[in-house]
Amino acid sequence: MAEANVYAARRLKDMAQSLGGLAKTFGRCREEPGLSREDGIAALEAASAMVCGACESCGIQRECRRGGDDENYYLYYLLRTFEKKGCVEYEDMPRRFLEVCRRKSDYLGQLNRNLGRATMNLTWKNRFLESRAAVMTQFEELAGILEEFSGQMEQALDVTMTWEGELKTALRKRQIDVESLLVLQYGQGRREVFMTARMTNGRCMTARDASEAIARVMKGSFSAARDGKAIITRNPASFRFIEDGRYRILFGSSRVPRDGEEVSGDSYTFKSGLPGQAILSLSDGMGSGQAASEDSEKVMELTEQLLGTGFSARSALKLVNTVLLLTGQNDRPATLDLCLVDLYSGVAEAMKLGAVASFIMGRDGVEVLESEHVPAGVMNPVEPVMISKKLWDGDRIVMVSDGVLDAMPGAEKEAAFSDFLAGLPAAGPQETAEMIMAFALSFDGEPRDDMTVLVGGIYGR
Repeated sequence: MAEANVYAARRLKDMAQSLGGLAKTFGRCREEPGLSREDGIAALEAASAMVCGACESCGIQRECRRGGDDENYYLYYLLRTFEKKGCVEYEDMPRRFLEVCRRKSDYLGQLNRNLGRATMNLTWKNRFLESRAAVMTQFEELAGILEEFSGQMEQALDVTMTWEGELKTALRKRQIDVESLLVLQYGQGRREVFMTARMTNGRCMTARDASEAIARVMKGSFSAARDGKAIITRNPASFRFIEDGRYRILFGSSRVPRDGEEVSGDSYTFKSGLPGQAILSLSDGMGSGQAASEDSEKVMELTEQLLGTGFSARSALKLVNTVLLLTGQNDRPATLDLCLVDLYSGVAEAMKLGAVASFIMGRDGVEVLESEHVPAGVMNPVEPVMISKKLWDGDRIVMVSDGVLDAMPGAEKEAAFSDFLAGLPAAGPQETAEMIMAFALSFDGEPRDDMTVLVGGIYGR
């Protein structure tokens, strides 16, 4: 099994290199910010061909094609005027054109139609480039995931011989026959147990009970992998047991919809099922009610799926932003506030897209985590800023939507909220979330916006 592990690691690294090379073949194409000089000349020539015929009285397109400074300036002015107003009007045309052209109305109408087509083509071209960039990013991230995973497999230390005798003896006492066993130790001392086992007495046992026996032998805390079998039967099957981190996390939440709405436009999720990691995430849809709720839920679902697949937090946020752009949701953007906690090291990594500040209630007071970014789906490309913070036993992470922060008194909302958090007594995450919500509601009585509070408490095992 150890040899197969090394072989699989090498194969994964080869696949990662192949995907990385495939991503590079796409290249990096920049989006065109607006209509180009060539687009303008083509529109002028098409208008002349349709309207002017052999007439060369004004010579607009001939002069623009020469490319003199004056002509280039006029062409630039013409294109930017169309982009700004959506059409070119009489006062935007040269004086000579207005004086000598006998078909001004026809020419101007044809010119606007041609520029409109060029703008539509540019929009579709940029959408295509965005789609290609999204595919390239996915290839790059998938290559990074495979390479990272293969590196972990290659660096994993096979410690099966150290624990094989004790583990098989302890499990045999529980009527579990271990047909094959592999124990790996990764960085930071984290261990995983892989085994093929069956019951010998014809009964069944949960994988959770088996993990407790493994934990007693290896003097740690182990859990059965959630993507594996949950019951050990008389038929041989493979099981995976993962050592838990040095820390555990408990969650609390409180949510109140805007006054007059039955559904909150905020969505949140917290999850500790990933190996060695916990996720806290909050999204605030634009406006309130059912439409805002659907937008924020879509952002939550995309983010959770990407993180569960193995994408890094930074890549997940970038891909969510790209997907929302491609689906045309830039008219109803949603914020995204994401925090990942490493349960082995206790390090929290926070990233934001348009979200308000988060807060860390620690032993040294309250720390504010904030980053200036537009909401997801508004502009591309976006490069999320990662904020790292070491957490200790008893620290609490507080994430809120803008409705809570806006309810704070005074102009300095973050400072007022920090002062309130600093005076809170030690309490569990759920009690903390409820106290924060009660404080926010105490100023207006009825919420003027959707309010959501998400609290994560970090505790040593």
